This record gives sequence, C-alpha cells and structure tokens, in this order.
Amino acid sequence: MIRTAPDGIKEVTPPLSDADIEALKAGDRVRITGVVYTARDAAHGRLFPLIEKGQPLPIDVRGQIIYYTGPSPARPGDIVGSIGPTTGGRMDKFTPALLKLGLKATMGKGARSRLVRDALKQCKAVYFGAIGGAGAVLSRFVKTVEIVAYEDLGTEAIRRLEVENFPAMVINDCYGGDLYEDGMKAYAREDTAPSQ
Repeated sequence: MIRTAPDGIKEVTPPLSDADIEALKAGDRVRITGVVYTARDAAHGRLFPLIEKGQPLPIDVRGQIIYYTGPSPARPGDIVGSIGPTTGGRMDKFTPALLKLGLKATMGKGARSRLVRDALKQCKAVYFGAIGGAGAVLSRFVKTVEIVAYEDLGTEAIRRLEVENFPAMVINDCYGGDLYEDGMKAYAREDTAPSQ
C-alpha cells in the first residue's frame, strides 16, 4: 500500500501491488513500514539455482522488498547492529529473475545496470536507495529481526525485518526514471573555460 503523508513523503507498506509501484516516481522520498527481507551476494547465490530449477524459494518474494544488507551483530540491549545498504549492482545478475517471480522492490546503494532498469519496467518494480554510511542510524527503524533462511551464512543469512518509517528514496521507477541520471543532467555544467 502507498499513501502520501502530509509532509509529501510516500508511506510504503508491503506487500506491494502493481498499482502501488505505479504510484512511485524516481526522486520520491519514502518511509517503509512493515516486513522487509534482507539478502546479499551469498544468499542470492543460493536463491538463483533454485529459480533456474523452478524450485520453491525459502521466502515468498511476491509483493515484497529485498534490502541488500548484512547487519552487524547487535550490541547487548539492541535489536540489530549497523544495517546499512550494500551496493545494489552486485546483485544485478540475479535481480531480473526475482522480479519475474513477483518481487516488487529492491533496496541498496549505487546505480543499477540497464538489464535491471529494463526489468523494473517490464515487471513493474522499483529500486530504493538507502542512506550509505548511516547503518547505525538506520538500525533505529528496525523493530524485529528474525533469520528465516541460510543461517550458516552469518551476517549474509536471509532475515525478516519489521521496520517502521524506514527512510529511503526511489532511485529507479517502473517508467524508466533514474534519479542518478536526472541529477547529473540537472547539475551538469557547460564548459566555461575562457576562450583564447
């Protein structure tokens, strides 16, 4: 579900539908409340062969968000340790297959490949950017953490997070919008070198 708050920030509550995704545009600020799954390189490396063989995944990705993170261990009294994003591009080779299964959003940092951006359009999905370098701050928005698959992977195990007002931005939307490209165009300077 998507709702626009009085401050203009879009409130995102998974599971997400095609209509929810269509309501998001590159550059939108969002707050995510509800269930988000974590998965990084090693977990994707285990999911991909299952997808190729048509076997069930350990989580139902339909309508869900996968956050590219591997939280550090929690200190005593904390729910989770630092939980900052990792580079989304490292998951590019796996993402289109997950989107075809109904995954509606991924979240990380950095740009995505043309292959992924095309898949976002075809499958009606988005890529959220989380704030890099702010993992300790982001941990405050996590209310519960539970390992749901591949516990042997340690920090890279798949976790089910319950988050509240988790801040992010839409980097790539389902219309081909790209916040990074738009930003570079908006702030590009023309050559202002003096003529000889």
